[in-house]
Amino acid sequence: MTGPFAPPYHLAVFVSRRTGEDAEGYGETARLMLELAAGQPGYLGVDSVRGADGLGITVAYWRDEESLVAWREHAQHAVARRTGRERWYEEFVVHVARVERAYGFTREP
Repeated sequence: MTGPFAPPYHLAVFVSRRTGEDAEGYGETARLMLELAAGQPGYLGVDSVRGADGLGITVAYWRDEESLVAWREHAQHAVARRTGRERWYEEFVVHVARVERAYGFTREP
């Protein structure tokens, strides 16, 4: 789990449901996208989970809207999004937000 980060910052929440098949190339592409995102200016971190039913939630954290938009427009990310629509996802929705307040808790060992 990442964060919390010092607000304000932006995030993109990608909620998806995978197709029933384990389409070739998905895992490698997902790994590459995480590596590419981590190298982008303004990247803060990512949290991601996927259930056995194929439902996944990925939250990508960005310092500002410009950084988030630049990631969306990244050429390799655009190819991955297109392939996702064609092969890997039944459906998805993206929520984009500006975070004004954030806090957390960590249990002491």
